[in-house]
Amino acid sequence: MKKIDGGITAVPGIRAAGVHAGLKPENQRDVALIVADTPAVAAGVFTQNRVCAAPVFVCREHLSNHTAQAIVVNSKNANACTGEEGLANAYQMTSLVGEALDIDSRLVLVAQTGVIGQQLPMDKIAHGICLVTNALHPDGGHDAALAIMTTDTVPKEIAVEVEVGGATVRIGGMTKGAGMIAPNMATMLAFLTTDAKIASEPLQTALRESIARSFNRVTVDTDTSTNDTVLILATGSSGNAEITESDGKDYDAFREGLDFACTELAKMIARDGEGATKLVEVIVKNARNEAEGEMAARAIAESPLVKTAVFGADANWGRIMMAVGKSGAAFDPYQVDVWLGDYQLVKAGMDAGFDEKKATELFSKDTVKITVDVNAGDTDVTMWTCDYSYDYIRINADYRT
Repeated sequence: MKKIDGGITAVPGIRAAGVHAGLKPENQRDVALIVADTPAVAAGVFTQNRVCAAPVFVCREHLSNHTAQAIVVNSKNANACTGEEGLANAYQMTSLVGEALDIDSRLVLVAQTGVIGQQLPMDKIAHGICLVTNALHPDGGHDAALAIMTTDTVPKEIAVEVEVGGATVRIGGMTKGAGMIAPNMATMLAFLTTDAKIASEPLQTALRESIARSFNRVTVDTDTSTNDTVLILATGSSGNAEITESDGKDYDAFREGLDFACTELAKMIARDGEGATKLVEVIVKNARNEAEGEMAARAIAESPLVKTAVFGADANWGRIMMAVGKSGAAFDPYQVDVWLGDYQLVKAGMDAGFDEKKATELFSKDTVKITVDVNAGDTDVTMWTCDYSYDYIRINADYRT
């Protein structure tokens, strides 16, 4: 497996574009479109938030036949809590794209992100769809990644090649997310493409399994969005023998590539968390089982006291012990060891006699790795988060203005 350039359009037969339709100010791109040359096998995973945005309803319905050809996305407006009008507008977007591409509107998926509770300006959306369909290009992935950003400071893209059954398979992806990130399925928005030949059932299974170990293990602020959506299109053009089961060497090879792509995108989200200055990797080792390992890792990663200590480069390991202790995972506190990078802070639940200056230097790096060995079993779990800075408050205090 190797990284390649191209993002979402690194996959042959995929075109994309991102344009300014007037939803954002100052010529910022705000409408994106991803299109496969022919109908593709499709899968999706969505938010478990009970307050669910209109595009999620539309995607779930349109994915009932496991086939799609286009994904249209707008930023700046989430189209959530907008009632029947909002739902009708989401359907209208799929119809407008279908007409522009001369395809069935049921082959069009829609995703949206931005402010909740406001109706879409459909005149601008319609204009944007006209512009974006005319701008479609095999190298348009980067522009599409720019168009889906909200409070993100950078676009987030990945592309990889992996060998599957003797054929070279490509996987491309892009995501957005910087706040309202603590998904119980995915992240705010993520889109993936591949030329793997794979049936709908193993594609859906692979997506869910990859999400469980990537997007589901990134957290910025404990808040799960109303719009969380991850979609994948598989064109089947790579020439590999079709993957028809959710096991076997070919399935495992494809899943490995998908896992890598999703994990890299998830880490980009954590690194770009609203106001973040550091990426934080939390590893819980030797938990009794995966559920308890994730409970412990999530408690550490989501603790405001841990996150502010990381921002301040304060080696206050008591906050880490507090967080793992409140998680609900079972362990003996006097069997716990804690490392910062490869430097031990805690041994058998007590101060390991570390050097404060050395620890402060490690906490000052732009990537901070916290490892907690609970010595209760044999399961390891990793999560990604970021620090809390003054800017997190500033960004979210004036999000609408």
